[in-house]
Amino acid sequence: MKHLLTAAALMAASPAFAADKMTVLLDWFVNPDHGPIIIAEENGYFAEQGLEVDIVPPADPSAPPRLVAAGQADLAVSYQPQLHLQIHEGLPLKRVGTLVATPLNCLLVLEDGPIATPADLKGKKVGFSVAGVEEAVLGAVLGNHGVSVDDIEMINVNFSLSPSLMSGQVDAVIGAFRNFELNQMDIEGVAGRCFYIEEEGVPSYDELIYVANPDRMDADKVERFLAATEKATQYIVNNPQKSWEIFSATSPELQDELNKRAWADTLPRFALRPAGFDAGRYARFETFLKDSGMIDSLNPVEAITIDVTAK
Repeated sequence: MKHLLTAAALMAASPAFAADKMTVLLDWFVNPDHGPIIIAEENGYFAEQGLEVDIVPPADPSAPPRLVAAGQADLAVSYQPQLHLQIHEGLPLKRVGTLVATPLNCLLVLEDGPIATPADLKGKKVGFSVAGVEEAVLGAVLGNHGVSVDDIEMINVNFSLSPSLMSGQVDAVIGAFRNFELNQMDIEGVAGRCFYIEEEGVPSYDELIYVANPDRMDADKVERFLAATEKATQYIVNNPQKSWEIFSATSPELQDELNKRAWADTLPRFALRPAGFDAGRYARFETFLKDSGMIDSLNPVEAITIDVTAK
């Protein structure tokens, strides 16, 4: 992949000015979900904010929030549902910005298969990759159709969600991303269909967020980071094709049909105001987790998210 620390090179021409360094841990390998971060880097928006940003894909996708909590990075890209649980576990984390402002998760079935509605999953097998929140989400979707989690068999398929569905190992999968797995299946000639969880009884939430340790973070640097990614998001929305060309040029692995389709499907879901947040959305999801038995108490919104732009 093209070296991502281009801000350092841009700043080299101005030796009297030293950029502030930041380390941002991604949730996964670079993919279209990270569009605003990569475009902010490639278009020099981080440099404009006096930032030199080290963008790091994780060796272990579960590690970034814990590394940020331990002070080993400034920000991590993570997930709103997981953040609620991590705070209840005692991790010193808060949401400081939003990357993807809608759920991507869906309950995925075969388009021409026997599952016409989630009610048809009674007595069937449902694959998952991450225990915990997925069971609560699935329980809400099934409950919306008079079925409980006890009525189905849950199978851990690790991260082989669409392959396990296409092979017939399971009848549905929860945790599939509508911008990736649906496209992956279509490309392979097997049509899939998503039941969108926010239409099936699950409170809407921010899929991808930026989390920081509030006791260790530099709020000014975080605010500048969010300003740069906001400008990048505006550029993406205004220039979808050009931004795809810039994004995909950073790595040969991105230059395929799946990533091209995922880029188009993810684009309308990027947070137009990364620093802004809906307090009610976080309160509702906290209540959802408590009602689902995932947590024992309710945290106030201010314990979950912070507005770094508030002066």
